[in-house]
Amino acid sequence: MVVRFWSAHTTTVRFPDYLTHFNTHVLPRLREVDGFLEARILSQSDGVVVRFIVETLWSSMDAVMRFTGGNPDEAVIADEALDLLTSYDHHVQHYEAAICQDRRATTSAT
Repeated sequence: MVVRFWSAHTTTVRFPDYLTHFNTHVLPRLREVDGFLEARILSQSDGVVVRFIVETLWSSMDAVMRFTGGNPDEAVIADEALDLLTSYDHHVQHYEAAICQDRRATTSAT
């Protein structure tokens, strides 16, 4: 598995709009790509600025390539998202998941 990380900054006022954009535009596109497994947004705020990391999980680098359509190290950012950001990384980072334990799959409902 491959974990893809991208980070950006926005304001506390614009962050909810970015989350709406992600839910309505980014997630549907990700779900169309064979090999996409999971996405999450991690955030921290000082009350004015929100720094956030978009983490996506993929079955392989081939799946990432299907998503990016070219250079996997370049960030994929829709034009409408650019207006919501104060700064962003132009490149992403990829890590191979060496160990992955998901307790949700092994915990039984009580």
